[in-house]
Amino acid sequence: MGTSIDLAPSVYEHAAALIHETPWRVSRDPECLFRAHAEAFRVYRHAPVVVGVDIYNLEAEAYGATIVEPVGNGIPSISSHPCAASDDITKLGVFDPRRDGRIPMVIGVGKRLAKALPGADVRIPVSGPFSLACNLVGFDRLLCDVLDQPRSVQRALGHLAVGQIAFAREIASEGLGIAFFESGATPPLISPEVFEEMELPVLRHILREASSGTGCSVPCIIGGNTLPVLDSILGTGTGYIVCPYETDQELFMRHMEAYPDVMVRINTDPGVFAGRDSSAVLREMDRVLGLARTRQKVCVGTGVLPFDADPVLVLMAKQFVRQKTMDRQSSLSGDGKLRPDSA
Repeated sequence: MGTSIDLAPSVYEHAAALIHETPWRVSRDPECLFRAHAEAFRVYRHAPVVVGVDIYNLEAEAYGATIVEPVGNGIPSISSHPCAASDDITKLGVFDPRRDGRIPMVIGVGKRLAKALPGADVRIPVSGPFSLACNLVGFDRLLCDVLDQPRSVQRALGHLAVGQIAFAREIASEGLGIAFFESGATPPLISPEVFEEMELPVLRHILREASSGTGCSVPCIIGGNTLPVLDSILGTGTGYIVCPYETDQELFMRHMEAYPDVMVRINTDPGVFAGRDSSAVLREMDRVLGLARTRQKVCVGTGVLPFDADPVLVLMAKQFVRQKTMDRQSSLSGDGKLRPDSA
């Protein structure tokens, strides 16, 4: 770690808790959405600020999926899918990001946040094609089609790419950043072979088009056990990836030694922030910093913070990470080697 780094929590439903609202209301009300993410940034000063709560539902809802209000502080989820099979996806008209669903609201709130929070890295979430297809037909149906109707799935992913690229261009035209999420395509949900043959060409196309619109590389955020598809993810050309808590992080980071120019966000176990054990939090931070070793392009994330995460623990972890990396930096000699008394 060449410079001091910080802990950047992923704040979605937890933002609702910070203003004592439900995730459902915050996901639907522009004032609540603005207040929740403004408050989260005031508390955590995190980057990026990704605008939303149920971030994978936006495009599916714009295509006609039904989102139901959950009980209490649950996360909004899809109750009915607009398509019965992958072939039906190609019959959908491409949604208009300026008009359909909650997408205009989220972009509008993003613009307000960017204006109100100078220096904040405000981004709009964009779903990957496989994750979106899952939400349009249902995961079980899509997996059956992957096995039985692979060409139909490929056509569906290609069709969805058109809308996602248009969405990304609209975001860029409003001066906002993009956070690209594709965790629906993670092994063992699909095999590495399916990822490379069916998902990768479309993913690479979308990311290249999105990056050309923003003028910089778009982060490719894929959670779950991503080590088996890591080379494929890197094959998209993205300059920012996540080392998820759910994968073999040690092997993952070892593999990334061959890619020093790619920023790696190492995620902690987000569950430690919902407990009351401060020592467990510090142990987890220590573990993740050990994975970072001396990598220059590295940052630390939390995974998705639970609704009831304790802000005191998150702030304590941020301070620990900052101090630990500063101490590490100061213990290095001019040639980059540890002094004998600091090993």
